[in-house]
Amino acid sequence: MKLTCSFVLTAAAAAFCSGAFAQLPTQKMLTLDVAETIAQESVAKCRADGYKVTVTVVDSGNVLKAFLRDDGAGNGTVEMGRMKANSVMAFGRPSGPPPNLPAGTPAPPPVLPGTVNAMGGVPIKVGDQLIGAVSVSGAPGGEKDAACANAALAKVADKLK
Repeated sequence: MKLTCSFVLTAAAAAFCSGAFAQLPTQKMLTLDVAETIAQESVAKCRADGYKVTVTVVDSGNVLKAFLRDDGAGNGTVEMGRMKANSVMAFGRPSGPPPNLPAGTPAPPPVLPGTVNAMGGVPIKVGDQLIGAVSVSGAPGGEKDAACANAALAKVADKLK
């Protein structure tokens, strides 16, 4: 009797739990078309502002999805852009100094190898889900890099739903 009761309870628990986990989670992904559009729009915005930049777009696995280096963009912008994208993916927030850093305080050195405390890397999100990052490097100041990235994301906002 004890064994039968135990079996019935175990079967009931399994049936209840299997129903709760029957649905697989859905995950949004950054498509090639959207990644290319983000890269092109970032370059277009920076060109309009007179800057020669490199744009790096990575997916949720931090794997390169799109890359553009404008004519005249410096060689150093390639590696800096990659480190900005790495920073976004490592910390889940825009690249740059920590948000709680008092004004005027110099940025601390990067916490992880391959990351940088420079502005210009921006998360690509669908709701709260991080699906990638875009980084811009080469404008005279990280805030200008970030402005180009954010302008591109605004152009594709309807596709990030």
